[in-house]
Amino acid sequence: MGREPSETEWAVIDAEWSEHNSYKSSKGLLKLFPTTGKRVVLGPGYDAGVVDVGGGYVATIHIESHNHPSAVDPYGGASTGIGGVLRDILSMGTRPIALLDILRFGDVERSAHSRWLLRNVVRGIADYGNCVGVPTVAGDIEFDASFEKNCLVDVACVGVGKRDSVILGEATHPGDVIVLAGGSTGRDGVGGATFASRNLVSGRGSDRSAVQVPDPFMKKLLIDSVLEAAATGLIRGMKDLGGGGLSTGLSELSSKGGTGIDVELSRVMMREPDMSPSEIMVSESQERMLLLLDPRRSRPVLDILEKYEVPHNVIGRVTDDGIMRVRWGGKTVVSLPAELVANAPLVNRVARKPSESRGSRARPKTEPAIEDSLMHLVESPGMASRRWVFEQYDYEVGADTILKPGMADAALLRLPNGGCLAVKADGNSKHSHLDPRRGAAGCVAEACRNVVAVGAEPLAVVDHLQFGDPSDPGVYWAFRESVEGMAEYCRGVGLPVVGGKVSFYNEDADSGLPVKPSPIAMVVGLAPGKRRPLRPSYRSAGEWVFLLGSTKPELGGSEYYESVLGISAGTVPNPDPVSDSRTYDTVRKLLSAGLVSAVHDCSKGGLAVALAELSMSSGRGATFDLGELIGPSLTPTDALFSESHGRFLISTFRKRETAKVLSSSRLPYRILGRTGGDSLVVVGGSRIIIDLDVVTMTKKWEGTFPRLLD
Repeated sequence: MGREPSETEWAVIDAEWSEHNSYKSSKGLLKLFPTTGKRVVLGPGYDAGVVDVGGGYVATIHIESHNHPSAVDPYGGASTGIGGVLRDILSMGTRPIALLDILRFGDVERSAHSRWLLRNVVRGIADYGNCVGVPTVAGDIEFDASFEKNCLVDVACVGVGKRDSVILGEATHPGDVIVLAGGSTGRDGVGGATFASRNLVSGRGSDRSAVQVPDPFMKKLLIDSVLEAAATGLIRGMKDLGGGGLSTGLSELSSKGGTGIDVELSRVMMREPDMSPSEIMVSESQERMLLLLDPRRSRPVLDILEKYEVPHNVIGRVTDDGIMRVRWGGKTVVSLPAELVANAPLVNRVARKPSESRGSRARPKTEPAIEDSLMHLVESPGMASRRWVFEQYDYEVGADTILKPGMADAALLRLPNGGCLAVKADGNSKHSHLDPRRGAAGCVAEACRNVVAVGAEPLAVVDHLQFGDPSDPGVYWAFRESVEGMAEYCRGVGLPVVGGKVSFYNEDADSGLPVKPSPIAMVVGLAPGKRRPLRPSYRSAGEWVFLLGSTKPELGGSEYYESVLGISAGTVPNPDPVSDSRTYDTVRKLLSAGLVSAVHDCSKGGLAVALAELSMSSGRGATFDLGELIGPSLTPTDALFSESHGRFLISTFRKRETAKVLSSSRLPYRILGRTGGDSLVVVGGSRIIIDLDVVTMTKKWEGTFPRLLD
């Protein structure tokens, strides 16, 4: 532009061109994702993805992270993460109806620090969600030493609204006024986007100021007032203020709309009177929204804000010159093309596969007894009951949660059109560490299975990709492999990616060690509203139990290898999208025909843990014979603990009809055994290899987190 930027312009560029906001290292690869489909209304690039769920309604979906803030202040970081993702859904003009949390911590059995993080992250999510009245209905937790200094706190939200009432974050009408509504602006969160775009330095007290301060009570008022205002049809554009604050919100509104803006910062409501223009522009103080209104028809919206006692001010207007112009007491402190601010130059990163082995140690010649291994897994933090976590959440508020946490493989929510929305998020950092391509694809596959298990058809996915420093060629190679693997699977099953998030710099600057690659997939699916949803729980004795899908010796990154044997090596499960699509259709067909009484997917912990979970959820025993499942290439240990994808367990009283449907679908399946008794019994090679009392096993399963954290 032929001049030196002002101090405030430097602050604006610093925030908006940060990795956290600009995606400058990832945007090129993210184009590999399939983003269109018959139900996609709005794909990536907005505050939330939008999918049509029928009857004139849409679901909005978004996922966010608050990793660095949560590592510094777990309660505040997790709370404001929830606040931010709620605003993303609200900014589309839709009502948030459900939250999910996907959490990663260090070894909670050995680390007091990780236990402290877990306690306070869960408390922060619970307090905020409970205060605003949005249920937390599903989630996922992993534990690994790589997350000791860098816990990962991902939060996702689903909203519902009318299709013809969706509001976009675009300033398309010159002359519109810009209204800043909600909380006041302070120094909390100043530089938050920049803080999230560098490696975390432990013990750095100055980072605490980059963590925002939550105010769930203001958020509740903001949600109710904005939704009522949106119903008037008078809001022409809307955007939340998250990472980068006003710098991001104003530049992106302007850039997407092809317009300019003219703002006077002295009109911003401030809680600290001596703030500089730079601090005001990059503050990430919470509970703030930007609304675009026609000045001739703004009064009804402003009256609604006043009714709810939500503070608000007109801080500027939309112009037609494409310039982001910011004034302070009438003096221009920012005058930059909005397109320039909102679209950082892309960075070409080097990707190189690490030369060293990504695994460690060989499989020992002598292994523990299978029964002992299963009991170890059942009470390990990675597999134990999550009841301690989800009972802190109000997951029934709103009265639309049909299948609640702990009841099924995915949550099921009642929609206003009479249908149901299934939601689940999954990830597997152990798989992704050994094979990023297969690991990322497997995240989508597992989330799809969980949604299908409650009778839903997968509609769309949002992803979250979390890695270390992208300037490290090995880290960037893992990121590229993950994107390509996830994209290939999504194309294979016809699942569009409608949004997502990338989080780099999850790396401890002191040790130079990054977290294990941690891609997350959150899948939403549509289920009929009239059919009674099934739980993964036996109804009575005498049910036949079928295993659908093929089991292969794929134990790389498995819970058995990592938790029981203490090794990180082996062949990672390879999902097959073609076979999986056929399996999903068949499971839904069985459910639609009313042939099965329980469905449960096989994933972490393999067949052994899945069988144990079915017994523990119902309090019933069962007897199984591995029979022809084992052979020269598949030992009983492999058969029980392999985490091969594409597998479901189903129970039924109608053995013959179920087998007929499975045979006609050309799906591999086996009848494993029947329910009955008080113990889980597994026979392999003509001898009993597991004989565990269900009550005793359940007590161990449910006692892990209370033992560690109460």
